[in-house]
Amino acid sequence: MKLSFSSSRLLTALSLSCGLLVMGMGAAHAEGHLDTVKQRGTLLCGTDNTTPGFGYLNPKTGKMEGMDVDLCRAVAAAVVGDPEKVKFVIVTDKSRFNALRTGQVDVVFAHSTVTTTRESAVGVTFLPVTFYDGTGMLVKSSLKAKHASDLNGATICTTQGSGTEVMWANYIKAHNWKPSTKVLTYQDTDKLFAALNSGRCDVMSTDKSALAGWKGNAPDPAALTILPETLDKSPLAGFTSQDDPRWNAALRWVIYATFEAEEDGITSKNLPTFLKTSNPYISKFLGVTGTFGQDLGIRPDFVQKVIASVGNYGEIYDRNLGPKTAYAIGREGSLNALWDKGGLIYSPPWY
Repeated sequence: MKLSFSSSRLLTALSLSCGLLVMGMGAAHAEGHLDTVKQRGTLLCGTDNTTPGFGYLNPKTGKMEGMDVDLCRAVAAAVVGDPEKVKFVIVTDKSRFNALRTGQVDVVFAHSTVTTTRESAVGVTFLPVTFYDGTGMLVKSSLKAKHASDLNGATICTTQGSGTEVMWANYIKAHNWKPSTKVLTYQDTDKLFAALNSGRCDVMSTDKSALAGWKGNAPDPAALTILPETLDKSPLAGFTSQDDPRWNAALRWVIYATFEAEEDGITSKNLPTFLKTSNPYISKFLGVTGTFGQDLGIRPDFVQKVIASVGNYGEIYDRNLGPKTAYAIGREGSLNALWDKGGLIYSPPWY
């Protein structure tokens, strides 16, 4: 059928209108999510409650604690103005992506490794990396294993739906280990540690930081050994929905704010002094001048709220993983040091 000029023009107009409508819906969705959290007045933050140092329900205090928990609080402080206005939604390695997909949470901070598949097939967008880690192995000292090669034929346990599960399947095959080598999976690290203790597993394998947490919390830490090898890279970051770029952008700069504050020497204790600075860069960073918060769609003073609530990145790290904790994961000289101290913790410039 041959279309008349007027018919073609009508179809073109309809097509353009539909395209604009779809674009508008996408924009509305992105803007709507940020608005929804502000209007709700509470952040729904997905996190773990079984990983000491990151997301952990402390049985002694009954409170959630850890780096991931503090990052949830930082976002709540930035977006709704109160670090306590957060509901922690407990997720597992297996459920965390579906929790975001189904709207149970607004963001997830749950010891999650940045991978290609997760940003492509799964469809999430990661926030800046907040901890550079790697896959490790925790064994009972009585096993007398010294290296990964001593585990050929062993029963290895990890969490369901984790990158570690995939890594071990490939590792065993690549190294032609004995058919008797088994990988068992459990829902979370709490059950994983119980399996190691009961003898159902010879090896507990997950990120080294989590292993350090469980070893440090054990009744007899000397009875456990973390083997020296790091089997895989594991950069850990929070994540949001891929179709929500405005929300992701706001949260990305919340994370960067904790990095930048440490680099500038701004802490939760000396923040009031810095608010009086004559340095225009610092003044703009803290929201005393400029429009960073407005441009991101969040509070003008969001950086101040974050620092006052949870501190800078170094304060968050020290409180949860530093030398005064049971885990004492060294930062100096590691990838988790600031970029000007040999690490990879780095914020883009604030201008």
